[in-house]
Amino acid sequence: MNDLSLYNSLTRRKEVFTPIDGSHVRMYACGPTVYNYAHIGNARMAVVFDLFARLLRTLYPKVTYVSNITDIEDKIIAAAEASGETVETITRRYAGIYNSDMAALGVREPDFQPRATETIPEMLNLIGSLIQQGHAYAAEGHVLFHVPSFANYGGLSGRPRDEQIAGARVEVAPYKRDPADFVLWKPSAPHQPGWDSPWGRGRPGWHIECSAMSEKLLGLPFDVHGGGADLKFPHHENEIAQSCCAHGTEDDLASFAKIWVHNGFLTVEGEKMSKSLGNVILAHDVLKRMPGEAIRYMLLTAHYRQPLDWTEDGLQQSKRTLDRMYQRLRELKGADVPENLAVPETVLEALCDDLNTPRALAALNALVRSDEDPSVLKGRIVAAGGLLGLLQQDPDAWLGYGQADAGDTVDAERIGKLLEERQQARKDRNFARADEIRDQLASEGIAIEDTPQGSQWKKA
Repeated sequence: MNDLSLYNSLTRRKEVFTPIDGSHVRMYACGPTVYNYAHIGNARMAVVFDLFARLLRTLYPKVTYVSNITDIEDKIIAAAEASGETVETITRRYAGIYNSDMAALGVREPDFQPRATETIPEMLNLIGSLIQQGHAYAAEGHVLFHVPSFANYGGLSGRPRDEQIAGARVEVAPYKRDPADFVLWKPSAPHQPGWDSPWGRGRPGWHIECSAMSEKLLGLPFDVHGGGADLKFPHHENEIAQSCCAHGTEDDLASFAKIWVHNGFLTVEGEKMSKSLGNVILAHDVLKRMPGEAIRYMLLTAHYRQPLDWTEDGLQQSKRTLDRMYQRLRELKGADVPENLAVPETVLEALCDDLNTPRALAALNALVRSDEDPSVLKGRIVAAGGLLGLLQQDPDAWLGYGQADAGDTVDAERIGKLLEERQQARKDRNFARADEIRDQLASEGIAIEDTPQGSQWKKA
């Protein structure tokens, strides 16, 4: 079996991945906060960890992948108050949209997708343990984690204390014992969602949610914890603090998760994506004009740990590359594909080297251009595409041959009759009529291709 090497953000080096239990690999990745559409940076995280889960399933007999839904958070409450809808209405709607949009990008739903609101008892137990062990305290309806109580705080991010306080953008509050202390539980006003607790009616802080959900579904320690680089501090730093201190393993940061994997930031046309610049790109909007596989391909063109610059040119090039690959598969249409296909070694080796997707895509492109035996070649392309989450559609459908999309004005039956008429006109040497039909269809956005097997049409 290929050795899998991963860059571990906790140790800051690339390591050979050795599962805690080789018969069952367990992974958690922080999912979305559902109060709006997911932007393309959220999509990058989902695609990266979907690919990682696919790779693990290729290498190991059992994998449990958990990625949560945050459905209680101040931004969600603010969105509900602004719209007049309930928090549950908003979160159910946007969680559904998120899953639908990610599915269009080839992202399979995780084995478990827990919601924070379904894990409140586990959060209360963790908070109680932290108070009991002297790492947290109650004050004015809040419960806060006391950062100075944990000597190894900062072990993941490597930030010194002054940067910790600045980076966390902590709320200044008179009830805090230390400026770096962060909220585990906060009081809820009567009109806000809340749950009964030993410290009064309230709701959880954001950080405690993932500690509780990951432990509930995966146990401790588990193999891999991941998410976007923006979560490394303070969110993931705080998760480690909470989970290690609650279980008395303060001296072993890997007692929560052994390996931490973070995907890099995403820029747009060379600039930081932000509301102030007006350049936030929503995956939902891009999907209205571009196939999901093209978006996925674009998101995999850069190594996951490196920044990715999202550009329109890059997206269009990704679509053209997939067009060429699908055209090759179409040429191999008659070749039989055997069952239980093995992923080509060049692709698998690239992904086992810290998910090196640029190298894997280069290997896939080389495969498509090769002149191997058609039946062997088609199987290798299909197997490689299956692991990468690419080339999952029928080539004719992707390329538009004889296809009329739902809601399309294209009348496939009428076009078929016109092609028959054109074919007869050519037999009758009535080339003027044959050209007239071609021009008529071209004006409707339909291209005709004449092949030895007959004429065929596609949307231009």
